[in-house]
Amino acid sequence: MQNLRDWLKDKAQKAGFDKVAVTKADLPEIIQERLEAFLDSNYQGDMTWLAETAERRKNPKAMWPEAKSAIILASNYGPDHNPMENLKCQDAGNISVYARAKDYHDVIKGQLKQLAGQLAAKTGWQVKVFVDTAPLMEKPLASQAGLGWQGKHTNLVSSEFGSWLFLGTILTDGALPEDIPARDQCGSCTACLDICPTNAFPAPYKLDARRCISYLTIEHKGVIDAEFRSLIGNRIFGCDDCLAVCPWNKFASEAAHPKLKSKADLGLADLSDLLQLDETRFRKRFAGTPVRRAGYPRFLRNVLIAAGNSGASDLLVDIMPLFAFSDPLVRGMAIWAASRLDPKGKWQTLFDSAAETDQDVLLEWEMAQTASHNHI
Repeated sequence: MQNLRDWLKDKAQKAGFDKVAVTKADLPEIIQERLEAFLDSNYQGDMTWLAETAERRKNPKAMWPEAKSAIILASNYGPDHNPMENLKCQDAGNISVYARAKDYHDVIKGQLKQLAGQLAAKTGWQVKVFVDTAPLMEKPLASQAGLGWQGKHTNLVSSEFGSWLFLGTILTDGALPEDIPARDQCGSCTACLDICPTNAFPAPYKLDARRCISYLTIEHKGVIDAEFRSLIGNRIFGCDDCLAVCPWNKFASEAAHPKLKSKADLGLADLSDLLQLDETRFRKRFAGTPVRRAGYPRFLRNVLIAAGNSGASDLLVDIMPLFAFSDPLVRGMAIWAASRLDPKGKWQTLFDSAAETDQDVLLEWEMAQTASHNHI
């Protein structure tokens, strides 16, 4: 069996993975109880699928009773710089490190299928592959397999790669020797909790997604509450703060896989250029990346919030055409952004003209004015 483990490690590296570990296809009751507590607190926000799939999500065997082993694969996506530096560039939109390259779902799933196929051919075992989208709790499995531990920010931390790991899983009905579970090495450190701009952590190891900037800019489909807008800063897709400040990143390295390396034009992007994108150019610019999953209107919503936080009044010329955008989500954020940059400026003349025929815009303007007067 050790020969099979050595073979698996060799094939995983050749497939493009940085690390492989094995655990049983089972999770302890404490993990299931934590999921129930998360859902009972409504921390999932709009992510209704978490509750809908809770029973299957609690344990891999609930999805596949015959599963015996979980093979966890990890790929390093470490950045080539400190992502926190990007937050100083107020005239540019910051995209989370994980979304600055080809969509990891596509990259890792291809690698997983290749490896799983080789394993099935060698052993005759049944195999199933998963990358993030199935009701499978990959981070607890990865911790149980020894790849890292779930830190106080609930993300996986590795003593070898820091915070920057993508995970994929192969479930099989074959039995493999298990690796030793990881030990929590956060100690007394609370850097990840302290840095969060929106106080999304009600306690260590607990996340209220409804307050998380990654959730708000990616998963949340509606209007972002006024209390969070100024705190979002220039983050237009995701947030890296709690990951980037982890002291274990001193052991991190830049991604080696060419498809997971950050693209130069995806880290920071000029807000004026982004505001001028039409839907066709949006799709072309972000083709094959996670950013496209947000969709054009939500992406513009996020860019407008960043513009409103930029202090750059010259962006008004790019914001004002969006007063007439078809989606009220975008119109509302356009009005809010304009009122932040120039509360008593000439943009209101254009708005007043539009308001005669567009009551939705009028309502959004009134809300924006209230927020502006309260310095939100």
